[in-house]
This record gives sequence, structure tokens and C-alpha cells, in this order.
Amino acid sequence: MTWHNQRTAVAKLATGVPGFDLIGYGGLPEGRSTLLSGTSGSAKTVFACQFLAEGIRRGQTGVFVTFEESPDAIRKNMEGFNWNIPAWEAEGKWAFVDVSPYPEQETIVSGNYDLNALLVRIENAVRKTGARRMSLDSLGGIFAQLGDSCTVRNELFRIVSALKKMGVTSIITAERTEEYGQVSRYGIEEFVTDNVIILRNGLEQEKRRRTIEILKFRGAPHQKGEYPFTVSPNQGVVVIPLSAIELTQKSTDMRIRSGVPELDRMCGGGFFRDSIVLLSGATGTGKTLVTTSFIAGGVESGERCLLFAFEESRDQLFRNATGWGVDFEKMEEAGNLKVVCEYPETGSLEDHLIAMKAVVDEFKPQRIAIDSLSALERVATVKSFREFAIGLTSYIKDQNVAGLFTATSSNLLGGSSVTETHISTITDTIILLRYVEMHGEMRRGVTVLKMRGSTHEKNIREFTIDGKGMHIGKPFRNISGILSGHFIHRPQDEMDRLREMFKEDADGIAQTLDIPSAGDRGR
Repeated sequence: MTWHNQRTAVAKLATGVPGFDLIGYGGLPEGRSTLLSGTSGSAKTVFACQFLAEGIRRGQTGVFVTFEESPDAIRKNMEGFNWNIPAWEAEGKWAFVDVSPYPEQETIVSGNYDLNALLVRIENAVRKTGARRMSLDSLGGIFAQLGDSCTVRNELFRIVSALKKMGVTSIITAERTEEYGQVSRYGIEEFVTDNVIILRNGLEQEKRRRTIEILKFRGAPHQKGEYPFTVSPNQGVVVIPLSAIELTQKSTDMRIRSGVPELDRMCGGGFFRDSIVLLSGATGTGKTLVTTSFIAGGVESGERCLLFAFEESRDQLFRNATGWGVDFEKMEEAGNLKVVCEYPETGSLEDHLIAMKAVVDEFKPQRIAIDSLSALERVATVKSFREFAIGLTSYIKDQNVAGLFTATSSNLLGGSSVTETHISTITDTIILLRYVEMHGEMRRGVTVLKMRGSTHEKNIREFTIDGKGMHIGKPFRNISGILSGHFIHRPQDEMDRLREMFKEDADGIAQTLDIPSAGDRGR
């Protein structure tokens, strides 16, 4: 369901904040006040400034009322987001109403306190600029000077009522002391304002994670729950609305080469053009080799390929590819390949997702390989990693390109990776690479565990690696328990007997159901 389909009597004002208008079904209710509440470091001031900056880019002027930081401090702090506030002020598009205290000023309040003078200044700024948007940051700075909660409620009600009469859509920031405790410091702000948005900057497993939640839109629909967001140096607040992702991706029967001919045959003729392939295996089983072959196969087919590497450096990747007869450097020089190497610890998963999307939008590849997802998993909680995987997978599928993800199994023999557990249901094809112990020797095996929309080979086949790449051989016949890691070697005569038993059972069932036998179907 998209916000375009949501009918409401309350008009919405598009904020322009990436992702937010999706979860707000069009933006903020127009002409109303919104409480933006959050703990320290949750990006309240950035959001408040971005709301005005995006409005100016849409031809809507704004007023910023500051109760704590000076206008000079705000101008300087927002330079990193490419918001030229001084230029907007000179053009009459942005106006400050400065209520921030001076360092040497000591304010003592006694008796009744009202905000008449402040409201007059605000109204004058709105009239002068013709503002449609306003941000007040933060009311806690002045409410701390008021006597009691009753006075706070009355004065806040007066401010909200005055802003409505001015016809502006406003954001009012407020502090809170706990991520999941009381909505605001005084416990009354959320009842006076029309809308409430909560920003969180929680600490989970020694990792910070920012989320945004629309608690209420009075008389207007919105998405429920928390959504991850990040603060980008060039964009400001960027919300990642995972629940707004729609299953509208187009599907195709077109096949592409994996770069390994025998693997194509195991997959029924190759990968689908719009499929996401998960390649899982223990360290050293050949995941990077298959990834290299996947890239090389795409370039040979005239496709643009993009490789994100999170475990190996650029020099390592190029050296390893050369050892298998693949020249990544030549591919890059021809403009057919782009390699991006980053340590996962350089940013949050939200930061990585936004950066990866930007690269995809710029380079416009037909194939994308990520080596590996397991490396990204170590910088996130279980929940945030799954959200990242869903967001990345849906985005790649929406671009109608083929994606190959690698995941590392924790066990050398058998087992499954945590990464595989989280994203196996959202991938189209799963290929397992496994070590196989035979008579004191370690060998390698490959099998196609699943492939949506296509028949595929069920055998576990042995493969070898040499200077020319991956060579897939015959199936393992005298050994079982490969996927679990509990190997059982069986004599050839026992294997033949078991096959004959199952063949008789299969033929009997086929006769009962009047289904042609395998031999009859072949004639």
C-alpha cells in the first residue's frame, strides 16, 4: 500500500526528507504543529533545519526559532549538509528568530510569565518572509524558565494556537531522557501538539542505531512502527522505510551465465536475469572465485558489473583474479567493471546501504556482487542486519539486475551461516560450497539447494580449483552427510542396493497413481 492510495481529509505537506514522506503517506499534515521528540544525539536539530532547507528548494520560505543554539552556531553546524543558510537569509527565504541566551546573561523568572513578545516576533518574521514552514528548536530551552507544568501547558497551547492562525506547518523539537520512556521531558507536549514523531539513538550490543517513529498524526494516516535512519553528510536525515517496500518487481525468464559453464547446467541453464543468488560456504571453499567468475562472465557478455568487497583490499582482489586468468584492471579501464572496497566498521549498515544505492544509481550495472554479507553482519544487531538485507535485496531486484551475495559458514564442515539463516527466504537461489573429508583428504563439493522458478540438479558434485578457475566434476556417490558435516562412507554395493530399493518404491507409487515411470517418460 502506498501513500498515494491513502484518502484523508487532512492535506499533507511533502517534507522532502528522503524516505520520510513514504512512512508519513505524503509528509506532515499541513498547517499543523508536529512535536519532534528525542534524546541527545538523535538528530532533532538536523531534521528541523532540513525541513526548512527542503522547503526552500521547493519554493517555500521558512522561519527558524532557536531557543538554545545561536544562529551563528546553527549556520556553521549545517554547512556540512550543503545548506547555505546565509545565502538563503540574504534572499529572504530563511529567517531566524533568536531567543537563545547569551553566555553572560543570567535569567531569573518570578511570577507569571508569558510569551507575547516572542509571538509578535515570530508573526513578524512569518509576515516578512511569507513563510509556510517553521521550526522551533527547542522549547525546552524556554520552558525550563517557567514555574510549573500548568504554566508550561498553557504557554505551549498558546504557541500552537498562534502557529495555526499564521497558517504555517511547524516542527517543535523537545528533549526526552530515555529512548523508550516518557515521550517528552514534561509529559504534556505530546498532548497539546497535533502530531508526534520520536527520534531514537539507541545502544544495542555496543552499537548505536537511529530510528524514527510516527507516534500520531491527528486525523491523518501514517505507517506504524520504527524505521531506521541515518544522517548523511550530503543529504541530512535519510529514512529507510522498509515496510513501504512493495512487491512490484517485474520478472523475466531470461537467463544469464554464471561464468562457470557446469554450474549453469546445474542451475537449469544459468541464473535468471532478475534473481538474487546466495553463495554460502566456509572460508577457503571458493566463494571469491565464484564471485570473480560471475563478474568475468558478465563482462564477457557485454554487461557492466559492480563488485562491493568488504573483506579484501583492492590489490588482493585484483591479484587473486589474475591468478585465475581474470584481468580486473583491464575491465575497469574499459568501463565494464567498478570495484568498491570498504571495511564494514567505517559506518553503520544504514550508511553502507545509502552509499551502495548511490553507486548503483551512478554506475548503472547489470550485475552486482557483494563479498561478503557476513562481514557486514558483525557491525550490526540481528534486527538491523535483516532490515539491511531486505532493503538491499528489494532495491537490487527493483533495478532488474542480477545479484550475487556471499556468506561465510561458521563451521568448516557442514553447518549453516547466521547470515544464510536471516536472508535465505528473500533470495531466489542458494548455492552451497562445502568441504568433504574423504580418506584423510579434504575435497570440495557444490550443490544447488534451491532455485525459484526453475528445475535444478540435486546432486552434490565435487569441484577443483586451479589457475584457470573452478572445474565441477562428478557427484559424490559413496558418501552421505556432507551438508551436515557428519560424513558416512558407504560401500558401492550398499549404495547400489539403496538406489534399487528407492527405485522400486518410486515405480510402485507411480503405478498406483497411474503415472508413467522414469523409464517410460524417457521413451
